[in-house]
Amino acid sequence: MTMPESRPRARDLGLHIGPFSPGPHNAITDVPGIRVGHITLISGDGPLRIGHGPVRTGVTAIVPPGDDWYAEPVEAGNFVFNGAGTTTGLSLIDEYGRIETPVLLTNTLSVGAVYEGIVRYMVQRTFAPRGVVPWFNPVVGETADGFLNDIGGLHVRPEHAVEAIDVAATGDVEEGAVGAGTGTGAFGFKGGIGTSSRVVDIGGEQAVIATLVQSNFGGRLSIDGVPMADVQRSVGRPAPPAAGASLMMIVATDLPLSNRLLNRLSKRATLGMARTGSSGGHASGDYVIAFSTTYRAEDAMPLARREIARNERAIDIAFGAVADATEEAILNSLFRAHTVVGADGNALQALPIEPVVDRLRQAGRL
Repeated sequence: MTMPESRPRARDLGLHIGPFSPGPHNAITDVPGIRVGHITLISGDGPLRIGHGPVRTGVTAIVPPGDDWYAEPVEAGNFVFNGAGTTTGLSLIDEYGRIETPVLLTNTLSVGAVYEGIVRYMVQRTFAPRGVVPWFNPVVGETADGFLNDIGGLHVRPEHAVEAIDVAATGDVEEGAVGAGTGTGAFGFKGGIGTSSRVVDIGGEQAVIATLVQSNFGGRLSIDGVPMADVQRSVGRPAPPAAGASLMMIVATDLPLSNRLLNRLSKRATLGMARTGSSGGHASGDYVIAFSTTYRAEDAMPLARREIARNERAIDIAFGAVADATEEAILNSLFRAHTVVGADGNALQALPIEPVVDRLRQAGRL
């Protein structure tokens, strides 16, 4: 398969969502210490042969700072907008307010394999050298990529999860048809992985709020408030089945937010989803998982910590920032994704750039 030409991000086109500035990478890796890794699995063409292919899937790892996440977990919260999904680890987040492993994304039927991969990674790298393995709870999110991928073939294996963690890096994040987004689609076009960040000031300290999404959902596409119904109609082909309608939203921040406040922040991420045109369908698994890298470090971000404790309304700025970052992350997943043809010749076309830019110019957004 020949590699497609690089496609622009939203900001490359001059599109700016909201009033806040992004971090240097405009990515979840702008939160200090966070790393992202992808393993992309692509093989075969033609008719679906369950167990053989075609394969269009993968794994994406969002790795919190450090390397001993059980001993130094991150504070966490979550929000389930529509629970038609198979995400693991949420009950521990609800009960203990923490995440103690990397957060991994994959396809729906590969959650078990990725869960096993996280277990193997943690046991081999962290617990075996100590001679004891405690109970711990991996976090794995998913969306269904069966329109393009031989999802029943279970091509994602535990070692792919281990590899995704191993290759995770800081800096720029690859987006579009990559990792867990290889076989996903959004609004009738090719979707995938997207990310964006915002820098805010609370109490005189700057902090980052960022989102990474795995987009696999639908609705009436809107970009920065401009309806794109005519662009959607131009595709002129059947959309993938409703069973492939979900959105995973991973939110990270270095604001010192508690489990309760991270739950509140998670809810606002879904406003970014709504702005792009989704109302959250019956079969859509729309999940937000949020974590703070500083809350459990009592000496971190003292000014912001004091301001939030003194006046909780200070986090209003974070609510606006997470909605904007989520909206732009979804748009980046669309703009960056190239056309992918998969099982049975099913295709998800790349979002056409020129008509989108024309509509945005007509509306005065560019």
